[in-house]
This record gives sequence, structure tokens and C-alpha cells, in this order.
Amino acid sequence: MKAIIKFFKRTYHNVLQSIAFYPVLISLLYGVAAVISLKIDSSELVAQLKEDASYLFIQDYDTVRAMLSTFIGGIISLTVFSFSMVMVVLGQASSDFSPRLLPGLISNKKNQIILGTYVGTLLYCTLILLSLGAYGIDSSAVGLSAMLAALMSILCIVLFIYFINSISSAIQIHNIIEGIYQRCDTYLEDELQEKDASKIALQYIDTGGWKPIVTDKTGYFRGFDSVLMSSSVKEDDNQIEIVPYLNQHIWKGDVALRVKNDISEEAHKNLLFCMDISSDRHEDDKGIGGMIKLTEIAVKAMSPGINDPGTAIGAVTKLGSLLATFLRFPHMVSTTLDKGSMILIHKNIPAEELMRILVQPIRLYSKKDSTVMYELIKALQYVVSAPGISNDHRKAVVKELGALRSDLEKNIENDVDRENILALFEEK
Repeated sequence: MKAIIKFFKRTYHNVLQSIAFYPVLISLLYGVAAVISLKIDSSELVAQLKEDASYLFIQDYDTVRAMLSTFIGGIISLTVFSFSMVMVVLGQASSDFSPRLLPGLISNKKNQIILGTYVGTLLYCTLILLSLGAYGIDSSAVGLSAMLAALMSILCIVLFIYFINSISSAIQIHNIIEGIYQRCDTYLEDELQEKDASKIALQYIDTGGWKPIVTDKTGYFRGFDSVLMSSSVKEDDNQIEIVPYLNQHIWKGDVALRVKNDISEEAHKNLLFCMDISSDRHEDDKGIGGMIKLTEIAVKAMSPGINDPGTAIGAVTKLGSLLATFLRFPHMVSTTLDKGSMILIHKNIPAEELMRILVQPIRLYSKKDSTVMYELIKALQYVVSAPGISNDHRKAVVKELGALRSDLEKNIENDVDRENILALFEEK
């Protein structure tokens, strides 16, 4: 049963990320609407409406057939053009910014709904056109359905205009950076403000003598799902440390968990089953995932083929704000499960690791560009002075500032530029 739950959770996540999810769902709804409209067309109420407002209903067979054929041809052209534009946008975003941005652009619900409306209208018109052969040349039983097809086609034209504007905005890098920042910042603020009596912040706990449990998979740690734990394990009076932090890459055979007391072989397998390990490092923009994307955008912008300091500066400024929020998290958090017996200990990513993953790549790629380095220094200084950050975290940021200064002294060749930028370190 637990395996089925895990399978459906993973499938649900993959389906929502698919570009075909909303188009398929909306197309099915339009197909049902076509069947319902054909049934209603032959009702007495619609027949009365056709007599009272005949100017709203097309009852000529040839006119209806020509109109539906025109709609189908036009909507096919709109659909092909829109899908082609999406592919062009995805290719440009991958080559100019980062391939890791593609999942976010693909899962844009507004564009999926628009494409779904195209395909759904196409299906609706096709079904109505097919029904003309069933009702006969002298029948007027598709007047309402034909009118609805015309309204749907007008809606497609309106949506096409909106789609052009939407897709042109989505590819603009400042909108991409702002979108990643907003999603990541909202997640971090929600996590910080979440009040849960079962959660306790910890600075340090000695788990060196606890029993290790090694992982049987290689990949990126995406979380520990306590819902999948068996009742016997939850009710056990024990403590479990989850060793990897969120999004950390672990190898098969690495220590994934540590338990305080001995557990059975069945409990051992169940705990490993609760581990969510993925081959994809960038499944979403939550927490560290969004900040890694901003780092990759900055690094790609400073590559010789792109050379776009403006984009790098935009990513660095957003990254500094997110770092100041992220470093307010405690080193560890202990969570008591529902039964009150089992305690889970989660680790947050250390500040030193954050500097290595997020700041060092930008420093190494941009150390000769004084404009980007200026913003990176200001961002780290903002993080150091931000409230709610522990002394250990501040020391890690200060250490990275020292490494940044050392690189600047060696790589900024112009004496005036070097003197001006090094003066930032003297500011308080």
C-alpha cells in the first residue's frame, strides 16, 4: 500500500510538470461539451429559441459545413504556430540562459491552458462536423452547436493575441529571474513563519554513536516522507537523524540515516523507502533549487559566448536577498511525529556549503569583471548585516568575502578599478 502511495505521488508530480497535462484535460472537456450540445440541440427549449431568435442560429447545412471547415483549418494553423513558438522559446532559453529553466517554462499553466483551448476547440468543431452526416442534409439540429463553435473560435483568436504577449514576456530574462525569486522567497518566508509545536530548532546534537543506515540509491535527496512510514516505526520510541540536507547529492552506500536505538530489518527497509532520491537536481524553485538556478543564470551570462554582465547583476542582487533569508534557518530541526514517540532530526544546508554552491561559481567566472564583483560584494555585505543570522553563518560569509577580496587583488589589472572596488571592504 505504501508503495502505491509513493508511486501515485511521483506520478502526480510528473503529470503536473508535463506540457500535455492541461491540453489533454481541456480537450476532454470540450469533447464532452460537443456531445452535450448535440443532445441539447434537439430539445424543445432550443427549438423554441430557434424560432424566437432565429438570427442567432445557423440552420443551413452548407453554411454550417463551410463554417466548421474554416474554423478547423484556421485553428490548426494557430495551434501549429503556437506550439512552434513554444519550442523556439524553450530552445532560446536553454542556449542563452540555462537548460535548467526549461521545466519552469514548460509548466507555465497559462500557456498550457491556451494550447488546450486550441486543441479542445479543434476537437469540438471536428465532432460537430462529423455529426452533420448523421443528422442529414435537411436537419437543423446543429444550430446551437454551430453557434457555440463560432464563439469558441473567437475565443481562440483572443487567446492567440494574449499568447503572443505572454510568450514574449516569458522569455525576457528579468521576468524569469523575478519569477524564480518570487517563488523561492515565498517558500522560504512560509517555512520561517510556519508555527508548529512539534518542531524545535537545534544548533548541535551528537549522533556519532547512533546506528548508521546506508542508502541503496544514487541521486539528489528530495526529502523524507514520513507519511510512508509504517505504524510500527512511527510508534517506536526512537530518534532518527536524516543525514543529507535537501538537494544534496548522495552516492549508493553513503550514510543516509542514523537511528539512536536498534531497529528491525523491516523497519530498516521502511525508512529507506521513505527517502525520496531523484536523478534531477532542479525539480522546482523551492529553497536551494531556486537559488542554484539564479547562480547558473549568472554564470551562463558571464560565459565568453554570452558576456552579459547586466543579467549576472540581476541574478546576484536577487540571490543576496534569498541568502539573507535562508541563513536565518537553524542548523537542525527536530520534529515529533503524530504519535509523540518518534523524533525526526532534519539538517539544513551549512552556510559554508551555500557559499561553495552559490557564490563561488559566480566569483570564479566573474572575478575579472568589476561591475559584477561590486554587486556580489554588496550582496554578501548585506547578508552579513542581516538580522537573525547566527555567528557561525556570518563567519562563513565573511570568509567568502575574504576569498573574494583575494581574487580581486590578483585579477583586476587596472589600478584605479582595483582600488575603488577594494575600498568596498573598508566600508562598515
